Amino acid sequence: MRYAITLEGELKVALNLEDKKAIVAEVSEVASGAMSLVVADYRGLDVPAMTKLRIKARENGVYLRIIRNTLARRAFKGTELECMESALVGPLVFGFAQNEPGAAARLFKDFAKENETFEVKALSVAGQYYGAEHLDAVAALPTRKEALSKLAATLMAPATKLVRTIAEPHSMLVRALEDYRKKKEGNA
Repeated sequence: MRYAITLEGELKVALNLEDKKAIVAEVSEVASGAMSLVVADYRGLDVPAMTKLRIKARENGVYLRIIRNTLARRAFKGTELECMESALVGPLVFGFAQNEPGAAARLFKDFAKENETFEVKALSVAGQYYGAEHLDAVAALPTRKEALSKLAATLMAPATKLVRTIAEPHSMLVRALEDYRKKKEGNA
């Protein structure tokens, strides 16, 4: 890789063709396996803030990457994330949720609360493009554990009701006999 300093004093990375191909291949592989993608404008963030975001991303199973929009467009070709093409404007950080559809949305939502300059631009879930206004809805999606526990509770409900229904006549008989015994003791 070559580096160049712009007139504004920014450090830019000059990528050769092989580097670009490697980046496109890597991002394309991640994009094809991602459950969702959230993109945000990261202008104004300092290095410690970005480092904190990267650490939280790793902890939550989110693949975080900053890449050029032209390379992202190429990487998204043929994947469900092709719908994001119109959102690829300006400097963006890409958060790919690997295991849970709401993981990247929760990460970016929480990070945006702490950093006013961090602005979510768009997101995609299951091949559908959504604007930033849908971030809260996607972030509210249950985690894998929550979804499994809700499913288990739903599946257990009919069996639990059946057991209660079968046990109810016996319970009623026991209560009736107990009431009769108390009534007899009260008369004696």
